Amino acid sequence: MPDNDPLFWPIARLTDAYAAGDLSPVEVARDAFDRIEAFDPLLHSYLSLSPTLAMEQAQHAERRYRETDTPQAPLLGVPLSIKDLFDVRGETTTLGSRAYGQDAAETDSTPVRLLRDAGSVFLGKSNTAEFGQSATTGNLLGPDCGNPWDPSRTSGGSSGGAAASVGAGLATAALGSDGGGSIRIPAALCGLFGIKPTFTGTPEHDSFHAMTRFVCTGPLTRSVDDARTVLGVLLERSFPRGPQRKMRIGWCASPLDRPVDPGVREVTAAAVALLPGLGHEVDEISLPIEGWADAFGPLVLADEWTYRRHLLEEARDQLTTYVRKGIEAGASVTEADVARALEIKQDVTRRVQSLFDTYDLVITPTTACVAFPIDERPTLIDGKKVDPLWGPFPFTAPFNVSGSPGASLPVGLVDGIPVGLQVVGGHDREDVILDLCEQLEAAVGFPGQQMVDRWSLPAHEGVH
Repeated sequence: MPDNDPLFWPIARLTDAYAAGDLSPVEVARDAFDRIEAFDPLLHSYLSLSPTLAMEQAQHAERRYRETDTPQAPLLGVPLSIKDLFDVRGETTTLGSRAYGQDAAETDSTPVRLLRDAGSVFLGKSNTAEFGQSATTGNLLGPDCGNPWDPSRTSGGSSGGAAASVGAGLATAALGSDGGGSIRIPAALCGLFGIKPTFTGTPEHDSFHAMTRFVCTGPLTRSVDDARTVLGVLLERSFPRGPQRKMRIGWCASPLDRPVDPGVREVTAAAVALLPGLGHEVDEISLPIEGWADAFGPLVLADEWTYRRHLLEEARDQLTTYVRKGIEAGASVTEADVARALEIKQDVTRRVQSLFDTYDLVITPTTACVAFPIDERPTLIDGKKVDPLWGPFPFTAPFNVSGSPGASLPVGLVDGIPVGLQVVGGHDREDVILDLCEQLEAAVGFPGQQMVDRWSLPAHEGVH
């Protein structure tokens, strides 16, 4: 990686340079804001910046590194973007909506507190779909978030700003959330690694609630190793590399026979074909995920009605069409509908979990197509009509319904645009996902250097 672009460095290299005194957290934070000023007008990855907070955190990190007898926090001085669904104490939270963002948060959301305690530097709040309710990142606060590989294309969503900020080197890593694919989808479309852990429930005391029976917090990073570090902070446990061992892997090229773009099919199949050479056994399988949408839809809409119906009267003209329609649809969801959806969710969970009696991991494409032009969701994939809501993104939400941990790993390009491979494990087996993804990451050799070249400042600017 170019020495004048520390924001593209792996976390371990960055913190080692800090500890050795070869690099300053303050200089890197300043460089981050220089890069954001130069490049974010093309991407719109941030909704707001927090330079005062970031410089205070960077200065604190610099002092800590000088105190050689003080144990260092795992993310000390590491610049992050924070998805604007999370509260950061002293900063505003818009939730991607014109209806919010007037008042500064009094406390940190739980994941933010953990990242703050780990020494992170918070650069700002990343762009998000309104209330996290879309798989692309558009809202009424400004332009849609663009993709670092082609800013005219979508970055995915709802953590699209998180992905774009990392992809273009406007943050080292990002905090995202995933209720139906909102980490894995933008990771796939932007050529990053993203992982959502096992569903355990959302903290009741946090201020924002949506997709409460599905949503997980997780990182978007440029490497699996970086994700080990950030995920370890978020889950308060470590993820050391395990010994290499033979795994049995179930591969499903098109779950429920959904159409998949031929280029995506070719690239993902080529990545899977590497697994036997890495010592693993691969079986082609079908996935028992029928009915997942009958659980997902009613429970998501019920949450929207519960938590946001007041906005239909108080701020109707400040809502996106997709959010307004979602809240209105939630009015018709009955208690009986919710009870039935919970029964289906339990059944899908049981069926998916039974796969891991036979397989260590299950693999699918992350998305059915690559990133498409902003506001132009495909209605045809591989010559077949698809629903514009789920057609491009049919493979992630079933594993939110089952509560399974899942990741997206970049495995190649189609016409210069990234393709992601989804890797899913049994409950609490994030370690197995990380180990396999790291092996495959090395074998694939994804061309991430292209983003370093594209988004580098001239040598006389920033840190050098």
